[in-house]
Amino acid sequence: MSVTIVFGGQYGDEGKGKVAHFFAVKEKAKYCVRVGGVNSDHTVYRGNERVLFHILPTGSIEKNVKAVLPAGTYIDINLLKEEMRISELSDDRLLIDENAVIISTTEKTKEETSDLQKRIGSTNSGTGAGVIERVSRNSDKILAKNCHQLKQYVVDTKSILRQACSNNEKIIIEGTQGYGLSVLHAKDYPYVTSRDTSAAGALSETGLSPFDVENIVMVIRAFPIRVAGNSGPLKNEISWDIIKNELGVTSDITEFTSCTNMVKRIARFDAEIVKRSLECNKPNIIVLNHMDYIDYTINNKSVLSSLAKKYLLEVKRDIQNDIHYVGTGKTELLYVGKV
Repeated sequence: MSVTIVFGGQYGDEGKGKVAHFFAVKEKAKYCVRVGGVNSDHTVYRGNERVLFHILPTGSIEKNVKAVLPAGTYIDINLLKEEMRISELSDDRLLIDENAVIISTTEKTKEETSDLQKRIGSTNSGTGAGVIERVSRNSDKILAKNCHQLKQYVVDTKSILRQACSNNEKIIIEGTQGYGLSVLHAKDYPYVTSRDTSAAGALSETGLSPFDVENIVMVIRAFPIRVAGNSGPLKNEISWDIIKNELGVTSDITEFTSCTNMVKRIARFDAEIVKRSLECNKPNIIVLNHMDYIDYTINNKSVLSSLAKKYLLEVKRDIQNDIHYVGTGKTELLYVGKV
């Protein structure tokens, strides 16, 4: 088995980008796959440089990795070209499936002129409109195989990844958003995204078999978030000032959405959404990020304080499951359990 799936167990922004990159390096992955659309961002650090991706997988910054955008991808061409430049991704390292969807100005305009942002907190990226365009089946012109600008990158990624599995080459599938936003499985419909965000959904968008999967990695955060606005229920919601005061920090730790540059909503840990995610996705590896929001003295350090250890035990008890890795900041990922 060759495939590791990384997915979010809450409402997105769990730190999947950092985790996907970590496992790409750890597994010596040859292929890194990013599913979904441009309505979410994944962050990774190249040294001290922060690199933000809306389309490419975070493993793209590794020179030996090939970046794969499978059939379940929604591509903004201008944004893709910019991310290729920033990540120094050469043309021969990008593979785009012939059935991936191209987001045009038309799709973006449809969302911007709708009431989606006001009604459900949409990012208005055009991804949802792209999904609608695909299922309407009015034309195949939206597909990558018919896009002249992407012609040199377009291949049958399913066949390439199937051969990689046959050769036992490692593949990282990087899911987007979180299970609590799944259009199929989330309890909070219509406050959801336009796709299924489960681990199985990410695999389906890639075109591989469940028998190919070796690891399912669920990423969660100590303080779950939702995007700004009327984006749906968020149990135990608090403010950034409360967290800042509890930590005793003077620096501003407020998180903003990259798509809309609005303040993210934040809450205390809720075991219910995590247990629902566990039930559906059955991960064998769990990563708990943003532990430095419990104790800022461990920020970006590879150690846990007594306070952080106490909190970790509480989370394990509440979700009735082991935690295998914890994140303490921008880059650090610390192994704390058996897999």
